[in-house]
Amino acid sequence: MTPSEQIAAPYGSWTSPIGAADLAAGGHPVEGGRYVGDEIWWAELRPTEGGRTSIRRSGLDNQPVDILPAPWNARTRVHEYGGGAWTVTESGKLVFSEFSDQRVYILEGVTPRALTPEPASPAALRYADLQIVNGEVWAVREAHAEGGAITRDICAIPLDGSGKVRSIVGGSDFLSSPRLSPSGTKIAWIAWNHPQMPWDGTELRVAPLVDGVAQNYSVLIGGLEESVLQPEWITDDELYAISDRSGWWNIYRVGGKITPICPVNADFGGPQWRFGARWFVELDNGHLLTARTVGTDTLAVLDPASGELRDIAIPGVTSIGLMQVRGDRLLLTSGGAKLAGALREFDLGTGELTEIRSSVEELPESAYLPEARAVVAHGHGREVHAVAYPPRSPRYKGLDGELPPYVAFVHGGPTAHVAPALNLVYAFFTSRGIGVVDVNYGGSTGYGREYRNRLRGQWGVVDVQDVVTAVTGLAEQGLADPARLAIEGGSAGGWTVLAALTTSDVFACGASYFGVAELDLFVQETHDFESRYVDGLIGPLPESADLYAERAPLNNVDGLNCPVLLLQGLDDPIVPPSQAERFRDALVTKGIPHAYLAYEGESHGFRKQSTIISSRNAELSFYGQVLGFIPPGIPTLELWKPAISS
Repeated sequence: MTPSEQIAAPYGSWTSPIGAADLAAGGHPVEGGRYVGDEIWWAELRPTEGGRTSIRRSGLDNQPVDILPAPWNARTRVHEYGGGAWTVTESGKLVFSEFSDQRVYILEGVTPRALTPEPASPAALRYADLQIVNGEVWAVREAHAEGGAITRDICAIPLDGSGKVRSIVGGSDFLSSPRLSPSGTKIAWIAWNHPQMPWDGTELRVAPLVDGVAQNYSVLIGGLEESVLQPEWITDDELYAISDRSGWWNIYRVGGKITPICPVNADFGGPQWRFGARWFVELDNGHLLTARTVGTDTLAVLDPASGELRDIAIPGVTSIGLMQVRGDRLLLTSGGAKLAGALREFDLGTGELTEIRSSVEELPESAYLPEARAVVAHGHGREVHAVAYPPRSPRYKGLDGELPPYVAFVHGGPTAHVAPALNLVYAFFTSRGIGVVDVNYGGSTGYGREYRNRLRGQWGVVDVQDVVTAVTGLAEQGLADPARLAIEGGSAGGWTVLAALTTSDVFACGASYFGVAELDLFVQETHDFESRYVDGLIGPLPESADLYAERAPLNNVDGLNCPVLLLQGLDDPIVPPSQAERFRDALVTKGIPHAYLAYEGESHGFRKQSTIISSRNAELSFYGQVLGFIPPGIPTLELWKPAISS
C-alpha cells in the first residue's frame, strides 16, 4: 500500500496484527548457549509453561527438544537475579540449580538426582555460577540462616551424590567468577563488600589452594573505586582481567605488573547483575575475541602481544553476548534494529551468521515493525543518548495536523543499557500509532564510568531530567505531541516513572512495573544484594535521611496531577508489593485516577503468559483512556476514580 493509499486515522487507533498474546506465546528469551559434543544446548524461558527455564537443543528438522523436561526449572535465586544456573559434565550430563528448592541436581536418565543436601528450611542454600572443575561442580553458594543472616562462599560439590560440599573460600559479602590456575594450585575470584555494587568497586583476589581450600589471599587489582570483572588465567602467575580504572572497562594483563592490553575509550565489560557473563573469550591462537561497546556492540579481535584491535563487522547487529568458541565458530546471542534477539553461531572464517534459536517464534510482517533512530539530546549541560521508534504501519497514517503520542521507556538497573533493537513490545505500540523512545539516561552503561557515575547521589534527579530531555526533544522537533507524552518503566525504571510524574508536568500519565516508591522501608525490605545500593544512588543512612524523604515519589504525591498504572508481582523479593500498595493508597487519598494490578506467582519481571497478556493490554487501554484514543480490540482497563459528590 502506497502512502497515498494509506488510511488516515487517529494515532493510537490503528489496528495491528501484533497482540499481547503474540508477545507472550511468541516470545521465549534464549541465553547461555554452549557446545556439548556435536550439539548446541541453551537455556530458554517458557512463558507458556508457567515461566520455567528449560535447557534445550536442536532436534529433527532443527526443532527444539527439551533436555530438561517439565516441570524442572533451571533457575537460581542467588542475588535474586541468578545466572550460571546450569553446566555440563565432561561426559555430557546436565547439572543445574532447580528453582523450586534451589538444590543442585544432575540429570541421569529421566529423573534428576540431587547433588546438594536438603537445607534446614526451604531454599536456604542456593547455588549459582556453576562450572565443572576437576570433576567437581564449583559454585557460588548463598546461605540464608534463621533470623535473616546471609553468607556466601565458593564451594565444591562432588558429582558422586555424597552431598559432602566443601567450602573453598569466603571472607567477603559477595563473590563471583572462581577460576582454577593451570597447575591447579591457585584460585582466582572476584570479591566485593557492602555498600559497593560490582560496577562500583571489586577486587581480583588470588590464593594458593591447600587440600582444596584457599589460604591467605592477595589482591592483584581493584578497590572501592575500581570495577574488575572476569579473571582468566594465562599462566600460573598472570591473568587477564577487565578493569575500569581508566574510566572505561578495558582488558589488562595482571600479575607482577598491571598492563593495559589495548587502552581505548570503549567498554569491554558491563554491569555484573547476573552470574556467568563473559565479555571476552580466548581463541586457539591466543588472541582474544571480545565485544567493544560505545552505545552499540562491535565484535572485535584483540592481539594481546601487539595490542592491535581489529573489528569484525556483523551487519545489522547492535548487541552481542559472547558464549563459547570452538575453533573458528563462535556461539553468541545477538540482535539489532531489524534482527530479533537470538542464539546464533558466527563463523570467523567466512563471516556467516547462522541462527540456532530465536527468542521470537514468528515475526510479523516487517512493515509493521518500527524503524529505530539513534537520538542524542542535550539538556542540563550534558548529552543524553536514546533510541526513538516512530509509529509505523503499512495500512495507516496519522490525521493531517496530528502529532503522535509517545511513550518514554525507562530501563531498570539503573545501570542497564539499550541499543537499537527489534523488540515486539515496541512494535505492539508503534504499529498502533504510538511512538516509543527508549532512553539511556545518566547511570546507564555503555558510555564509560563517567556517564554512569552521573547518577551517584542523584537518583530521582538526573534520571528524571535526562528522560524529560529526550522526550521533550522529540516534541520540540515536531515529532511528538507534547500534550500526549507517557512514561513507563520497571524496577529502578519504575522509580524514575514515579519520580518524573511527581516532580514534573511533562507527562500526561505513567505506568510503573514493580517500581520503587519510597526508600526508608525499601532498604529494610529489599534483598541483600541491593540493600545498600541506595548508599551510592542517593547517600548512606542516617546522614542522608532527609534526602531519602525528599526524593521519594511517595512523599511527593502532592505534585502529581495525572493518572498512574501500577503493576506488581506479589512474590517480588526485590521490590516488594508494599511499595506499589503504599503508592496506591496515596493515590486514593489524593483522589488521583489509577489502577493497581497485582499478579500472584510473579516475581521481579513477569514470566507467565497470562500476566504478560494482561499487563500489556492494560497498559495500552490505560494510554488510550488518558491520551484520547480507542485501541481497537483491547479490553478496557477499569480505572479507580474518586466518587463525584452530589
